[in-house]
Amino acid sequence: MPPLLNAWTYPSIDPVILDLPGPLALRWYGMMYLVGFWIAFQVLQHQAKQGRLAVPLVQVGEILGWIAAGVFLGGRLGYIVFYQPEILNTPARILAVWEGGLSFHGGMLGVIFAVVLYSRRIGQKFLGVSDGLVLATPTGIFAVRCANFINGELYGRLTVGDVPWAMRFPTDPVARQALGLRTSAADVVYEAVQNAKSAGTWDAIQDTIPLRHPSQLYEAGLEGLVLMAFLWGIVWIARKAKWRLPQGTFFALFLLGYAAARTFVEIYRQPDVQFTGPDDPIGYVLGALTMGQVLSLGLASLGIAIVVTNLAGKGPGGLAWVLRPVGPPLPATHPARGRGKDAGDAASGASQQGRSKTSRKQRKRKRKK
Repeated sequence: MPPLLNAWTYPSIDPVILDLPGPLALRWYGMMYLVGFWIAFQVLQHQAKQGRLAVPLVQVGEILGWIAAGVFLGGRLGYIVFYQPEILNTPARILAVWEGGLSFHGGMLGVIFAVVLYSRRIGQKFLGVSDGLVLATPTGIFAVRCANFINGELYGRLTVGDVPWAMRFPTDPVARQALGLRTSAADVVYEAVQNAKSAGTWDAIQDTIPLRHPSQLYEAGLEGLVLMAFLWGIVWIARKAKWRLPQGTFFALFLLGYAAARTFVEIYRQPDVQFTGPDDPIGYVLGALTMGQVLSLGLASLGIAIVVTNLAGKGPGGLAWVLRPVGPPLPATHPARGRGKDAGDAASGASQQGRSKTSRKQRKRKRKK
């Protein structure tokens, strides 16, 4: 099967799109973030125009600024706390995001914090605002995972030779050792590979690199495309069935969907090297769970709590209320538009009013007698 296994060759793409004066450069990693935010801006504007976003149209750009701050600050701090706390010993590296190191779960917590503050600022409920935002999120995840693939980072675990689409990544420790590199920086590795190709030594080095799962593509597909299709599919079904979904529904579904996708992909993704050791080559942190799976369980727990709270509630948000079709608007003279919240309440009020009129007539008759 060697020809089949070598059918998918890792595409060697320069991680730097354009060199700028000085130490600056336009990289695919940053470009994909810009693409993700641009797509999110378009989606949120469309929702705001349709009246389906709890944020006014003129404030879409403003809330995206808050979200961007939450993504980068929360993502960086989350990576440091969850994955590399030793960075705190070198304060100059804390903001060195160009070295890599943004945690999705940390970024998610940062965005939640930012949206909570912004929702209070504009007088809206957090769950109502977040429902619209999460519909624009999976496309950004897809774009960033593609950038991870270009950089050769977050690659998968070793395969046993039965995965036709397995790849040999130049950022693999075996490749870096053969290239004489101590860093996994994408631009440095790319330059070393090009030099090895020019010297005619790359083919021999490549044959020694083990095959791995392209887990970045798994994440791009599941956390990005599949999750996007799932959320917008629920939107379409709810509109067709005329369901009145309670606030927080799509936020909860996003948390559950992402947690499920990430937990599955972690089975094939190589955990960070700091969690591995002689007795644990995989890198488990809690039983048979990786750090990504543990953090995803936290997101899933929050999603379950929102769903249970909504379904267990009485009135709006309860299961019967959610699945109740949305009928045409009632005329102003309809009894259900009166004192009660539904036809039952209105009928009860009308009955009581009728009984009070009857009792008054009876009292008048007694007085005449």
